[in-house]
Amino acid sequence: MNGTDTVIGSFGVIAQFLGQAAFQWLPGAIGTAFNPGEPGSLIPPIAPISNPVGFGDMINYLNQTSLHGTQYPLYQKWVGFVLLSTTVSFALVVFVIYCTMRIKQIRQYEENKFAAVAHTIQSQDVSRTQMRWNRITEQIHSDSEQNWRLAILEADIMLGELLDVLGYRGETMGDKMRGIERADFNAIDMAWEAHRARNKIAHEGTSLLLNAREARRILNMYEAVFREFRFIE
Repeated sequence: MNGTDTVIGSFGVIAQFLGQAAFQWLPGAIGTAFNPGEPGSLIPPIAPISNPVGFGDMINYLNQTSLHGTQYPLYQKWVGFVLLSTTVSFALVVFVIYCTMRIKQIRQYEENKFAAVAHTIQSQDVSRTQMRWNRITEQIHSDSEQNWRLAILEADIMLGELLDVLGYRGETMGDKMRGIERADFNAIDMAWEAHRARNKIAHEGTSLLLNAREARRILNMYEAVFREFRFIE
């Protein structure tokens, strides 16, 4: 495969073309404009260019083709133009690189932020929620009626947090559950029954007799609600 067929080879051809245009054709055109030759002369002021031209060759060329006293000012302006162009090009390249890096950083920051927002509260805090539930189940399997009551009260608090995560709003638990569509919440009847049992326990206190079987039945209803939405494992 020819070297010019590759991307790197193409860049070499482009660089060579730009070099010829900058240091051969353009100076020749300027020199010709300043010194078109003697009237009636058929001798061209420049010779065919067949070899690469450097700065030294350009100076000699200007000495031969330009009017007396114009070579050095023209050379100064040309060199100044090349230096200015190089400086501006370098600054633009640095600016483009900086902008590219900043855009990449901003996109990465936005992706991380959107990913964090996309996660629900329970998925970020599964271990803590599960630990709370494990503690509740330990209390409900104890021999203390006081622990049974505390387990049901804590489970009702978790139910309120679940409703907040699901986006239901209201001043009380009842207000939140009234806004639930049955099609979106299969265990809504269990949630209502468990919550009413909790209110009865909270309001009547120790005057309400609570046995282990009833306490576990109430907690099983909370568990069914939590497992429906994968609030616990």
